[in-house]
Amino acid sequence: HVERECGAALQRVLEARDVKLRLRRVLLLLKEELKVAELQQKVRKEVEESVNKQQQRYFLMEQYKSLKRELGLDTDERQALVDSFRARLEHKTVPDAVMKVVDEECKKLATIEPTSSEYNVTRNYLDWLTVLPWGVTSTDHYDLRDAARVLDADHYGLRDVKQRILEFMAVGALKRSVEGKILCLVGPPGVGKTSIGKSIAAALRREFYRMSVGGLRDVAEIKGHRRTYVGSMPGKIVQCLKRVQTANPVILIDEIDKMSHANVAGDPASALLEVLDPEQNKDFVDHYLDVPFDISKVLFVCTANVEDTIPGPLLDRMEVLRLSGYMVDEKVQIARRYLVPHVLAKSGLSAEQASISTPALRTLIRSYCREAGVRSLEKHIEKVMRKIAYRVVSRRRPTAAAVRVTPKNLARFVGNARYATERHYARTPPGVVMGLAWTSLGGATLYVESVVERFADGNALRRSGQMGDVMKESADIAHTYAKELLAELEPDNAFFEKHAVHMHLPEGATPKDGPSAGVTMVTSLLSLAMHRRVRHNVAMSGELTLTGKVLPVGGLKEKTIAARRAGVTSLIYPKANEKDWLELPDDMRKGLRVSFCATYRDVFAAAFDDADADADAAGTAEL
Repeated sequence: HVERECGAALQRVLEARDVKLRLRRVLLLLKEELKVAELQQKVRKEVEESVNKQQQRYFLMEQYKSLKRELGLDTDERQALVDSFRARLEHKTVPDAVMKVVDEECKKLATIEPTSSEYNVTRNYLDWLTVLPWGVTSTDHYDLRDAARVLDADHYGLRDVKQRILEFMAVGALKRSVEGKILCLVGPPGVGKTSIGKSIAAALRREFYRMSVGGLRDVAEIKGHRRTYVGSMPGKIVQCLKRVQTANPVILIDEIDKMSHANVAGDPASALLEVLDPEQNKDFVDHYLDVPFDISKVLFVCTANVEDTIPGPLLDRMEVLRLSGYMVDEKVQIARRYLVPHVLAKSGLSAEQASISTPALRTLIRSYCREAGVRSLEKHIEKVMRKIAYRVVSRRRPTAAAVRVTPKNLARFVGNARYATERHYARTPPGVVMGLAWTSLGGATLYVESVVERFADGNALRRSGQMGDVMKESADIAHTYAKELLAELEPDNAFFEKHAVHMHLPEGATPKDGPSAGVTMVTSLLSLAMHRRVRHNVAMSGELTLTGKVLPVGGLKEKTIAARRAGVTSLIYPKANEKDWLELPDDMRKGLRVSFCATYRDVFAAAFDDADADADAAGTAEL
């Protein structure tokens, strides 16, 4: 060993011929080896002591556990878990198939060592399996008067939606069940879709749970992960049932129109079919649980901004309730009853310190918050209250006179008006007609402007304003039909043969599409060709065919709200939409004159005023 470790030093020892020198070198080598031996012995002793302590502790702990079991003071950890899992199921109605799985898993857990990785997997699985509300339901409350009171307390207006919910509850009261119904609330942002779901749960006295599926890409988010994956867990439906601890809650599936379509992670919309289909969800199987759970007693309420992006098979399983935007008077009442008191409480102010007058609210709604809902209105009221709170705190005397917001000082709190007016013309000139459009944010006015392109060759129609493909086709149909009708009404008028026309839709940064501007486009072209203005304060909407038929359009309520907001007094709608008009609230129809037209000749008679023809005749010239 000495020769192996200190070969060079030994060589120097052998080379030393002097005996004393050789002995000194040998002595140095022996001292070094002694130090190494002592260190090794010390380390060996410490290791042996540590092992002995661990062994001693292990033996003592085993003896301690054995004594406690003999005295009945403790049970095995695995057996304690099994007992706790079984205790959870004592007062629940568990199906036989599920109970068989629980028994098998409990037996497995009792034989697995706690240090094994399979132990935690089995333990988590049993934890999820036994915590679910098997057969546990809450008692439904079908008092229609109480339900109406809850709905009125939480929402202003929405009479048709409230009536439909009450009818839904009345059927449930007769059947003593509301199984098999899936409601879908469709409307622009901020109109109260989510809060209506909460009100339905409150009226039925059920538990409420909200889950958002906007942007959802993975099927496992709905149906869970298989237990073979690391970190696997059940889907959102099972997580909801664990949270509410009842098998018949109200589950709000938010933003169902914004789910991702089929991708590498599956198709979430198809996975929802099993969840929402009353014929399938009696035996809903989550991938993690791998046993059926009856979710047919769950009342599903879905929300969406538009129904066009909801897959057809999914939409077919839902009953659609449409929520349109609010009128100015409704927004004022909502602000006074709900928003202002709520924002005052959030801002730490009292009604004695701050107030907003009704004229100020009207100005705020018309000039700053034209959205269909009230979310933007709430944000502006919060902005006002923040500035008032700053003034109150900055004063030396916080109990000074209250701050009252009026139309005159409103701009100090929220800045200059965002919208001037929706009317670009006090009186539309020839070639300009106001149409009505539907958007995902509610209704809007849409002008169609047509002018002569004086330096263009030919008699073609040029379009601008970000028209979509369907709207471009509507413009071509309108151009063709306008030439035919002009030839019948004024045979000597060769306007379309001699001139090229440029048709434009203002606000060119906003994409526009749809067929409902057909009658507006024809009217704009004829107004330009005949040099006649349309009636004052008239707006229209309707799809046009090549033969002059006027077809029905959608979004009648939203378009009517937009017309009232713009100060329009005369409306032109398709004849087939008359039934939709009669379903609108009386206060929305009040003060509006409506002409229902089956053909474009009816539209022409309603749009053009004969008195204007004489006044404009002097200005009619061959262009």
